[in-house]
Amino acid sequence: MTRPHLAGAVEDGWNRALGGALRSRGWRHLVVPHTGYARAGADGFVRVLARVVLGPDADPRLGAERDERRAYRRGWRNFLTAEAMDVEVVVEIGGATYSTRTDRSGHVDLRLPVSGLEPGWIEATLTAPGSEPSVAPILSVDPAQTFGLVSDIDDTVLQTSLPRPLLAAYNTFVVQERSRRPVPGMASLYDAVLGRRPGAPTVYVSTGAWNTAPMLSRFLARHGYPPGPLMLTDWGPTNTGWFRSGQEHKHACLESLVADFPSIRWLLVGDDGQHDPEIYADFAVKHPDRVRAIALRELSAAQQVLSHGTPTEKAESAGAHPPAGVPEVRGPNGDAIAADLLPLVSGPPD
Repeated sequence: MTRPHLAGAVEDGWNRALGGALRSRGWRHLVVPHTGYARAGADGFVRVLARVVLGPDADPRLGAERDERRAYRRGWRNFLTAEAMDVEVVVEIGGATYSTRTDRSGHVDLRLPVSGLEPGWIEATLTAPGSEPSVAPILSVDPAQTFGLVSDIDDTVLQTSLPRPLLAAYNTFVVQERSRRPVPGMASLYDAVLGRRPGAPTVYVSTGAWNTAPMLSRFLARHGYPPGPLMLTDWGPTNTGWFRSGQEHKHACLESLVADFPSIRWLLVGDDGQHDPEIYADFAVKHPDRVRAIALRELSAAQQVLSHGTPTEKAESAGAHPPAGVPEVRGPNGDAIAADLLPLVSGPPD
């Protein structure tokens, strides 16, 4: 819509006033890099993801110490950020330099036509006015790759008991990062799957907030999950309303992956506590040739109560099924899912 929603106007006004006050006190731009992805080859591209905020210091010598402190702090502190909106960001990658500007939430989501990349991990350097350079890792995917893994985060790899509001608030804003618990067996499941599919990308798609991206990256690395881009969202107001739609976010991310990697068939992994069964089934109906399989972690009766207030799976999720030809595997943890899933992802390329 051309006219901003009241929610967006209020947030923009607050961010402008806060940014001006903090800059007058000497705060500077800090670039928070996120893991991006790329398609290698002659018709390749790079997707660079980052966020620019204001901070009281930008001394790179404090980086390790600051990250260590953040690992022990309460979750709510991750949301005390001052977004730097409409700030120029210079991106250097592959010997070329590009310029972009942050959006109204301080985010950078930039797609660049970069050809000739090799598969593997590459880097992009990002700089904002007055900031130290920050390096964003980029996963470059072989254009011949035919398999990829998409994973939800909440209650799929990380136990969070979402989306019930009070429990969600407690787990998100109060619990410390190192108190978070992984879902049993999921890391070893992913390791076994990717061992059968060398070079396959892993992409984490979640309705979690971008504020938690550094914490989630550390959590995944500490518990042995494969590295990969995080596709998160902004919990704040939009230009059309007070809240964003998590389901629309996941649908949009999946559609982007289909367009960006036309040769890949995806293994979609989630849980039955929220909307993953519906979202994945809808996606499989729309793109049956782009889904290798669906794997859903089944929450226990107690976990279902914590998730949405009843001891059984939601009716709309229970009735969501992929089309014939797209297998679906369910189990309470990674070990149980592995027994039926691994034979489906083994064998010759798709």
